[in-house]
Amino acid sequence: MNLCDTPSAPRGALHVQVFRRGVLIDEWEDANLIVNVAKTTLAQLIGGAGAGKTVTKIGFGTAGGGPSPDDTALSSAYQKNLGAVSYPAAGQVRFSWTLATSEANGKAIREFGLICSDGSLFSRKVRGVIEKENDISLSGTWTITF
Repeated sequence: MNLCDTPSAPRGALHVQVFRRGVLIDEWEDANLIVNVAKTTLAQLIGGAGAGKTVTKIGFGTAGGGPSPDDTALSSAYQKNLGAVSYPAAGQVRFSWTLATSEANGKAIREFGLICSDGSLFSRKVRGVIEKENDISLSGTWTITF
């Protein structure tokens, strides 16, 4: 009799809504990469040595190169605190976030990242460019499943 669960790697899903002057103009959801540094972060959290390892920020970067498990940072990132944190199902954590019309203007956003309080990158998603101007706002959720 086998009583072990089959282990699976953590995975993420990023949901993004893009608004222009308050009107929804684009919406998408896609899987994202959990970077290798996150493995150490999770091990430290479980072992009690996780000071600075909680995910507290979202970052918006400009690099368009594909994601790699060895990624450690976003390029030219604008960072801000996450909104609400919830736990929608067993083994899941969901982070809500917004990017207001007054934030990150002039950036060509190509990458998104979840960032720990010590500045380390937890996960990264690359997509087509969003030219961030003062009439554009974004909102979304980022769900990590274990």
